[in-house]
Amino acid sequence: MTAGEPEEPAAPATGLRAVLRRGAALSAAGVGAVQLIALAQTLVLARLLTPAEVGVFTAGTVLTAIVVVFSHSSLSHALIQRRTEVSDAAETVFWVTLGSGAALAGLLVLTAPVLSAIFRDDRVGAVAAVSAGTVVLTSLLAVPDALLQRSFRFERRVIVDPANAIAFAAVSITLAACGFGVWALVAGYYAAVLAAVVASWWLCGWRPLRGRFRLRLWRELAGFAAPLLIESLVERAVEVTEVVLVGHRLDSAALGNYRNGRRLAFLPVQAIVQICSYVLFPAFSSIAGEPARFARGFLGALRWMWLAVVPASALSAVLGAPLVVLLLGEPWRGAGILVQAMAGVGIGYALMSVSAEALKGAGRPHLINGMTGAGAVTAIPLLVLLLPHGLAGVGLALSASALLTGITGLLLSRSVVGVTPGELGRILLPPVVAGVVAAAVTAVLEYAVLRAGDRGVAAGLALVTVEVIVFATAFAAVLQVISPATLRPVWAAARRS
Repeated sequence: MTAGEPEEPAAPATGLRAVLRRGAALSAAGVGAVQLIALAQTLVLARLLTPAEVGVFTAGTVLTAIVVVFSHSSLSHALIQRRTEVSDAAETVFWVTLGSGAALAGLLVLTAPVLSAIFRDDRVGAVAAVSAGTVVLTSLLAVPDALLQRSFRFERRVIVDPANAIAFAAVSITLAACGFGVWALVAGYYAAVLAAVVASWWLCGWRPLRGRFRLRLWRELAGFAAPLLIESLVERAVEVTEVVLVGHRLDSAALGNYRNGRRLAFLPVQAIVQICSYVLFPAFSSIAGEPARFARGFLGALRWMWLAVVPASALSAVLGAPLVVLLLGEPWRGAGILVQAMAGVGIGYALMSVSAEALKGAGRPHLINGMTGAGAVTAIPLLVLLLPHGLAGVGLALSASALLTGITGLLLSRSVVGVTPGELGRILLPPVVAGVVAAAVTAVLEYAVLRAGDRGVAAGLALVTVEVIVFATAFAAVLQVISPATLRPVWAAARRS
């Protein structure tokens, strides 16, 4: 290894299970902190800003997510997978992402008036132009993030992500309380990205100009990254279309409800998926050459993620609306309706996440385009079809598309990993049955007996807590009856802790 060469990933000394336990524990700590901060920030800002103000920010930053794909995510995945000439590859990725980030920021400024015309609000274009600089800042995260992940530096989750969340919450809440409206969110956005950049570079220790930019390496990295770029672009394009359709066909208040509802619906999903997926890609990459071990790791990861996502999604389908109204207030009821209708998104994303990390780890990222295609051909047609039903229709469209995409990913990854339909069925079916039964019991309790959503905040939250306990008890009891083996690893992990 030459001077300045980034540290190679350490081979897991005690196998994939130890790597996953350590990485998942650190990721859980970091993601848990981030989600708590994000939840608190969403609740406070919902009291300080109107749905229309949140909608203007959502519309103004709608293109930022899609251009960030060019300046960050896809090439960073290629760098994680890279096994030779890592220092030169890191140097190449740094300059390519920085250059593309600067160019795309300029493009965002030029297209800002178009957004004002689409959403019929001059504030949208102003927000878009001012927010363009965050694309350049985000491009600076590509190399540090990739090098930390490839080296199994899981402490990134407990430092960088919480710093990002704290910066956004502190700045946006302070300025919103001072009456800055939508600009409080813009300032918070800048503060969050800047905090992440500073923390990532401090943790990583890598600096540019220690390697050499090589056009050949860029072509090789781009070849690996191309399918991932297509996947990310399609996913972001679908999100942009969602925002445009909701904002144009409904109104700014509905778009604000859409943003907060989507954020709340994704909180448990992101917590579970991020904890697992962050450790799965480098771990799968390290054992992809050992078929039996790879298959066991895939099934184990799928089992744990499924056990977490299915009950969270079932609870969301039953208690989403009453809980959001209790926490955010009556003006945000639309967000609660969206949360309930998006219950299927978590299940779909769980399947997508494990499948995508396995395909990337196996060096078969081009197969991810199958999932990309499934999402592309289902999301927008379903959204157009169901949008007349308001935010409930939007949520149902997102759920159906995510489920179809997740199933597609599972079918694609199954053949690569080498697991049988029977093995998948034994992992997937029992939690679904238990979730449906527990959700039915809880729904009867909420809508026929307790009606927590119609109470005061304190009393309502107390009743929701009771309903969550009832759900958890019913879920565990049904699962224990129909598939004791499914819960055995959970009880074993509980005893070890």
